[in-house]
Amino acid sequence: MEVETPAQAQGTTHVAGTTRTLRNPLLVVNFVLMVVGSAGGPLFLRAYFLHGGARKWLSALLQTAGFPLLLVPLCVSFSRRRRRRPRRPDDGAPAMAPFFLMTPRLLAASAAIGLMTGLDDLLYAYGLAYLPVSTSSILISTQLAFTAAFALLLVRQRFTAFSVNAVALLSAGAAMLGMNAGGDRPAGVSPAQYGAGFAMTLGAAALYGLLLHAMELSQAQARAGTAAAVTYTLVIEMQLVIGLTATVFSAVGMLANHDLHAIPGEAREFDLGRSGYYLLLAGSAATYQCFFLGTIGAVFFGSALLAGVVMTVLIPVTEVLAVVFFHEPFNGTKGVALALSLWGFVSYFYGEVQTSKAHHLPDKPTNVERLDP
Repeated sequence: MEVETPAQAQGTTHVAGTTRTLRNPLLVVNFVLMVVGSAGGPLFLRAYFLHGGARKWLSALLQTAGFPLLLVPLCVSFSRRRRRRPRRPDDGAPAMAPFFLMTPRLLAASAAIGLMTGLDDLLYAYGLAYLPVSTSSILISTQLAFTAAFALLLVRQRFTAFSVNAVALLSAGAAMLGMNAGGDRPAGVSPAQYGAGFAMTLGAAALYGLLLHAMELSQAQARAGTAAAVTYTLVIEMQLVIGLTATVFSAVGMLANHDLHAIPGEAREFDLGRSGYYLLLAGSAATYQCFFLGTIGAVFFGSALLAGVVMTVLIPVTEVLAVVFFHEPFNGTKGVALALSLWGFVSYFYGEVQTSKAHHLPDKPTNVERLDP
């Protein structure tokens, strides 16, 4: 795995690394987690709004509230580290193993990313409350364009003609949806609410493009600042802190908005019943945690731009599921916008592969990090 620092991030290294890391089985596992989260998360959250839910701060909190699930792999990793610690020479007892591997600097960086994630979750929740899942998903696909732009600004990544073509196609798809704004407005949503949802979803896409690179740079700084390896365990710890901080951010908003007092009444009046209400909330939290864990793992084993590309190619899965489960309209404009998004993905990935072949860089073994350092 290669996490590039700003000084090291050259296009040649990146494209070669993209090809190599695709063979990493742990990267494939993280892709599967992204598929589960990308397909299930928006559907759970949209179902919450369609069946009587109306709490935006609660829906933002659900996107990171599953972070306690990460304590399970962290406990397993701690147990393994404890068994493998060398014994003390005085009494022969095993030396103490730290439960957390994070440095204070990385902890602060992860907390800052968590605050940005909380804001991004709120923007996305507002957008999904007023937009169909299909429209929201296509708009979210523009995060690849934002991710590519931040790759140029933050890590000085070189662009090829294929990369520029991908960004242009994604931007054109979003512009088409903007010109058709309101054509698929759900019942009960005013034009002003639809426009606000459109703008907030684009804002969420832009902010998430920045977040991906913030994660990548924080991992690179952690590697540069310590002699120890940056392991997948450390990445899970980062996601735990990010999830905790984002959840606290949303919880404060819920308290200010009196959402906690409204939840029991909302559950009683929910179309799917009280049990269905709480199961829906739990399902949202679990699937979104899969998505965030898979994303940060994709950044760790690949790059921020690779994670953005994978998120883009998963759009058709969400599109099809939204049409099947929610019977959302899928007009010609959406079809063209989706085709442009997929064309942009194919253009980007084809360009990466061709550039890698052109440089004929020798293949080197991928550093497959285990769960325990």
